Amino acid sequence: MGFFSWLKTQFLCHLLLGYVFVCSGLAINAMQLLTLFIWPFSRTVYRRINCRLAYSLWSQLILLLERWSGTTCTLFTTRATYDSFGSEHAILILNHNYEIDFLCGWTICERFGVLGSSKVLAKRELLHVPIIGWMWYFMEVVFCKRRWEEDRDSFIKGLHNLHDYPEYVWFLLYCEGTRFTEQKHRVSMEVADSKGLPRLKYHLLPRTRGFTTTVQCMRGMAAAVYDVTLNFRHTKTPSLLGILYGKKYYADMCVRRFPLEDIPKEEKECAQWLYQLYQEKDALQEEYERTGSFPGPVFVPPLRPWALINWLCWALLLLVLLGSFIWGVTCSGSTFAIVALLIVLTTVSLGVRRLIGVTEIEKGSSYGNQEVEKKSVLT
Repeated sequence: MGFFSWLKTQFLCHLLLGYVFVCSGLAINAMQLLTLFIWPFSRTVYRRINCRLAYSLWSQLILLLERWSGTTCTLFTTRATYDSFGSEHAILILNHNYEIDFLCGWTICERFGVLGSSKVLAKRELLHVPIIGWMWYFMEVVFCKRRWEEDRDSFIKGLHNLHDYPEYVWFLLYCEGTRFTEQKHRVSMEVADSKGLPRLKYHLLPRTRGFTTTVQCMRGMAAAVYDVTLNFRHTKTPSLLGILYGKKYYADMCVRRFPLEDIPKEEKECAQWLYQLYQEKDALQEEYERTGSFPGPVFVPPLRPWALINWLCWALLLLVLLGSFIWGVTCSGSTFAIVALLIVLTTVSLGVRRLIGVTEIEKGSSYGNQEVEKKSVLT
């Protein structure tokens, strides 16, 4: 193990990364709160500022994937599709098989300059979570309770509000609704059998209502649907903990572009189109398992420096503030203040260590299950 590989496994490095992310996230939330005063006068200015603030936070996660772990993302697509990235509004359909698939989706957004303006469909419970949930609120992300009768009006209104967005929007959708597991797959295929639909081997049956409504609401705005099928080389099962420890993964993404005008307008026909799309995605995964590659030309989008520059600026600022605070407390001569500081630092350190330890245990117990599930699905 080289020095830098060893360094990435050290607790103090993880503590530094967490400190910068949390403190910068809270600072960004505070700045977003102030931008509410701009909203009544110019929604365009408000949105452009919040896109930059969102980028400042999300790019730190992309930094972990691209720079810290060195994970690579290779695209298999046509030249025409590749050239359209970052130059149009689009709906992205991603398969939901891995713990870090959302990071792989975001890294493509980052490579083509739309990370700050990318949107997702989020659980309403996240609205009350500091940093992430609050960020999405200011970014006009659509929140849902997963009960269509209650979500329908707010979902449609939220999508219509994006029509005058000043930046290119990529709306990321997981049509399967939840991450793939063997148990969920078995239940999903029972539903497919009851509906007379073809069985899928590598995906869950897609939930069509969210997709058909999204397509209907974004007509006239979005130019295309990008279908993204993700897999990892060497049958790796990537994890967030692996990324934190600097483990490198090799992600392959097959991207197909479908002009929105070619997708049926009627809800029932649009749903059938989505079912057919997932049969094609299943065939792509079958080919990948057999050959180790997706079909089509290969592209590796170049890294951009802005995520690294952004993190270095935040780290420098926050470390200077932290150092000044610790120095001030130490020089104060107050025994109570020094003891309180030591207790806080110790508590935080033990809490983070415990969190990482519990995550390792959970991952260790789940990796075996995931491998068994994957083998059973493949056979």
